[in-house]
Amino acid sequence: MGLKRGNRKAQVTIFIIIAVLIIAIAALFFAFKDELIGERISGDFAPVYNSFTSCLEEDMQTGVYLLESQGGYVYLPDFESGSSYMPFSSQLNFLGNRIPYWYYVSGNNIQKEQVPSKSEMESSLEKFIESKISKCVFEDYYEEGIEINLGEPNAKIDIQNNKVLLTLDMDFEIIKGDESTFVDSHKISFDSDLGSLYESALKVYDKEQDTLFLENYSIDTLRLYAPVDGVELTCSPKLWEANGVFNELQEAIEANTLALKNKGKSDDYFALNLPIEEEVRFLNSKEWPNSFEVLPSEGNFLIANPVGNQAGMGILGFCYVPYHFVYNIKYPVLVQIYNGKEIFQFPLAVVVLGNQPRNPLSGSALGADLPELCDYKTTLVSVTLYDNDMEKINGNVSYECFGTTCYIGESEGGVLYEKFPQCVNGFITVKSEGYKDGKIMHSTTTSGSSINILLNKEYEKIINLKIDGKAYNGEGIINFISDEVSRTIVYPDEKKVKLSEGDYEISVYVYENSSLNLGSSTTEQCIDVPRTGIGGLLGLTEKQCFNVEYPAQLISNALAGGGVQEYSISESELENSGLIEIYAESLPSPDSLEQLQENYVLFESKQLGINFR
Repeated sequence: MGLKRGNRKAQVTIFIIIAVLIIAIAALFFAFKDELIGERISGDFAPVYNSFTSCLEEDMQTGVYLLESQGGYVYLPDFESGSSYMPFSSQLNFLGNRIPYWYYVSGNNIQKEQVPSKSEMESSLEKFIESKISKCVFEDYYEEGIEINLGEPNAKIDIQNNKVLLTLDMDFEIIKGDESTFVDSHKISFDSDLGSLYESALKVYDKEQDTLFLENYSIDTLRLYAPVDGVELTCSPKLWEANGVFNELQEAIEANTLALKNKGKSDDYFALNLPIEEEVRFLNSKEWPNSFEVLPSEGNFLIANPVGNQAGMGILGFCYVPYHFVYNIKYPVLVQIYNGKEIFQFPLAVVVLGNQPRNPLSGSALGADLPELCDYKTTLVSVTLYDNDMEKINGNVSYECFGTTCYIGESEGGVLYEKFPQCVNGFITVKSEGYKDGKIMHSTTTSGSSINILLNKEYEKIINLKIDGKAYNGEGIINFISDEVSRTIVYPDEKKVKLSEGDYEISVYVYENSSLNLGSSTTEQCIDVPRTGIGGLLGLTEKQCFNVEYPAQLISNALAGGGVQEYSISESELENSGLIEIYAESLPSPDSLEQLQENYVLFESKQLGINFR
C-alpha cells in the first residue's frame, strides 16, 4: 500500500526545518565560540597566554582586596584633616592602612559622607586593571625569541554577589618566527563575595544612620561609667578627676564596642539583629583620634557642691549633693563585615553632643564638595606678640570662627604677617610655651590690619598650706579662680599650680574625718496644684501636701577649716618667689547637723593669708 501525497509533503517540511536549525546552530557556534569554548591558542603559545591570564587574575585579586580593605576604594579620595573641635580626618589609619570614613564630621562641623556606589567601585577596579596590565612580566619568553605586542586596554568590570567578572578588550599578539596568534578579547571570572559583603555593609550603615544605635550604646556606656546626673546624700562636695573619668570611659567604650554582634538571644544586650546574614565586628581603640569634653568643670576636676548646709537651709534637716554633667564625645568605629573567607570594612564617626545622639543626616551628602573656611585665606593681618616687659616673643597663632579653628602659623621675632580667612568677630588665639594662652576678638574683613597681643607668663609654684599657723598635710581643695582661667588642686596629693598675673578668688576647703550620723527624718512639703472642675479651668489652685522621707546618712567627711580671699597676683611676686604660703583657720569639729551648717556660714567670713616667698 503506497504513502499518501499529504504525508510526503509533511516529511519534506520537517527536513527543511531541521536543516534550518542545524545552519542556525552552526552560525551561533562560530559567532560565540570564544564564549562557549574559550580562545583556542596553539600548544606553543598556550604557556604565554596562560601567563597573561594568570597576571590578570593576580591584578583582579589585588584590586578586590583593596576595595574590601579600603571601604570600597582602590584610589583614596582627597585627604581632609580634622581639628581640635572635631578630631576626625577624612580617613582612619588602621594598622598603617588608610580607610576613608563613610561618615564623619569635618573640622568645621560639617557632616559628610563618602559611601562609594557599586558603579564607582567597578570603575575604579577597571582603571586599576588597565594601569597594571602593562606591568605583566614576560621576560622569560622574550629570551626564547618570542615577541609579545599589547594594545590599549579597555576593561569592563561586573561585580556580582559571589564573583567579579572582567571583560578586557585589548589586542594581544604573540609572534615566534613565522608563526603568530592574535586575541583581542579576554574574560576572567574571579570568585569573590565582594558584591554581597558590600550590600551587607550598606545595610549596616543605613541602619546606623536611621537609628544611631552606636550613639545610643555610647550614651548607655557614658551613664554606666561616668558621673552624669544624680543625687548623693552627703554634706561634703563630690569631686572627680576628669582625666580619670575619661580614661575609664575610653576603656569601657573600647570593650563594649567590641562586644557588639549581629545575632543573639532576645535578651542579649549586645545583639543587634541586623538585616544581614554575615557576621559583623565593631572595633574601637583609645589610640585612635577622639575627643572627650565635659561641662561644668574646674580645671581637671568635676566638682559638685552640697545643698542643705548653707545659711538659711537648716530647715531641710539633711545635706545632699546634686550633680549634672554634660558630655561631648567623639570617636571612630571600624565596621567589619565578614563570612569566614573575606572581610569588607569601613569606618564611621560616632558623635554624642550634650549627652544626646547627634542629629541624623538629612538627605545624602554623598559627593558633597562644601567649601572649607581654612581653604580660603585672603585677608592679610599683622600679629605682634609681647610679654609683660613689652619684649617680643614667639608663639603659634590660630583663628577661630564659629566653631572652626584654622592654624595660621608661628611668629618669627614675635611678628606674624599672614593671610587669614575672612570672618566677622572671630578670635585670634595664641599659644606660647611658658605663657598663658592669649585670645582677642578681631574681624578679618579688611586687609592690612595689625593687632598686638600681650601674653602673661606662667609660673609653676609650690603651695604650702598652713592651718592655724601650722603645716597641714590633711585633705583639702584649693581653688584659684579668675575671669579667664581656673586652677584646682587636691591637697596634699597635688602641691604645684601654674599661675600668671591677674585677679583671683582663692578658696581653701579643709575636710576631716567625721562620724556624724544623721538619723532618718520626715518632712511635709506642700505645693499648689490646679483645682478640679471649673475652678481649674479658671486658673484657681489649692494646696496639696505630702510627706517626704529622708533615710539616715553617715557623714564621713566634714568641713573643718578654710576660707575665701580676693587677691591680685603681680608678676613680680610670681617671678621672685619659689612657693606660695596660704594661711587658713580651722573650724569647730562638727558633732551635729547644726554645727556643720554653722561651719559653712563661718567659712564665708574666714579670710586667707597669702604669702609669696
